[in-house]
Amino acid sequence: MSKELISMLSSRLVAVISFFLALTLVKGFEGTFGVNYGTVANNLPPPAQVAHFLLESTVINRVRLFDANPEILRAFAHTGVAVTISVPNDQIPDLTKLNFAQQWVEDYIQPHTPATNIVRILVGNEVISTANKLLIVSLVTAMETLQTALVAASLDRRIQVSTPHSLGILSNSSPPSTGKFRQGYDTHVIKPLLSFLRDSNSPFMVNPYPFFDCSPDTLDYALFQPNAGVFDENTQLFYTNMLDAQLDAVFSAMKLLGFDDLEIVIAETGWPSMGDATQFGVDAKSAAEYNGNLMRHVTSGVGTPLMPNRTFETYIFALFNEDLKPGPTCERYFGLFRPDMTPVYDIGILRPTVAAAANIQHATCLLIITVGLLIIKNHG
Repeated sequence: MSKELISMLSSRLVAVISFFLALTLVKGFEGTFGVNYGTVANNLPPPAQVAHFLLESTVINRVRLFDANPEILRAFAHTGVAVTISVPNDQIPDLTKLNFAQQWVEDYIQPHTPATNIVRILVGNEVISTANKLLIVSLVTAMETLQTALVAASLDRRIQVSTPHSLGILSNSSPPSTGKFRQGYDTHVIKPLLSFLRDSNSPFMVNPYPFFDCSPDTLDYALFQPNAGVFDENTQLFYTNMLDAQLDAVFSAMKLLGFDDLEIVIAETGWPSMGDATQFGVDAKSAAEYNGNLMRHVTSGVGTPLMPNRTFETYIFALFNEDLKPGPTCERYFGLFRPDMTPVYDIGILRPTVAAAANIQHATCLLIITVGLLIIKNHG
């Protein structure tokens, strides 16, 4: 056998090994990257089919639900998928009563644990942005009461309690170093909330959406594409993407209140693949760029200028296009997948088929054996 043949086979072996390494990198997204599983649609597949699809066909192993749908919770039983569930906003005032909170835990949590891996309960969604005084003044008490109910059920070490916020909670966010919470809410609502999160070892959760804040001039900045960037003169730090700037504005606001030690989780972010003709950057290409670059960035360990060397647990909005969502066209097209579970675009979250992986593994073994025999024959 010639040295040229050995070289050729070795090159193929390197290519196969490189492919395996690529698969390993894709699987590296697992554990930190999730998806929002919304159900405002009349054409979605059954929850059991969705759970099987996520488990067998994607690298996503975290889901966030906007309620505590028993059928969906049963569907994720014995899958190991980390599930976050939600208490609807209108139930927050009732949740301040311990007997209601205990009954809620008994009805919606205990029948499903530990079979379903429920890891977090979110009390409402973007409550402060609703401007509903009753909801806002009830929020922290509701979280504390729910925590008490979880303690009584011996579930507090398994399940965290938090609540997601829109970036409307900030009165200032540019430059990022000047980020601060809205006056009035900062000391009366957010500071007690942050204290609760610290005491219960739970994260502060935010819903940053560069899509809603960008203009034609800042589209590349929002999509993690090459751009002129933004310089923060206060910190002498340079920002190459809008998400980092938004997260650091939240961090600065938390630091101002003395809570820069809390973990920040991205509960919601995404980009629509379709919209109205008057909107810019609303297409499958832009959505794929944002969500694909987002995945790579938040799991890279680079962090942000003010929070370097960290990853961020992140949930893309959303799993499916939802045809019954109100509002402009784009609201119905944030999905990674169509209702038939075909991808709207590819961002590397689909697993390779078992058959393809098996074939590659078999080919690798044959190449290793062949190259080994050739080396022995030529140099033995």
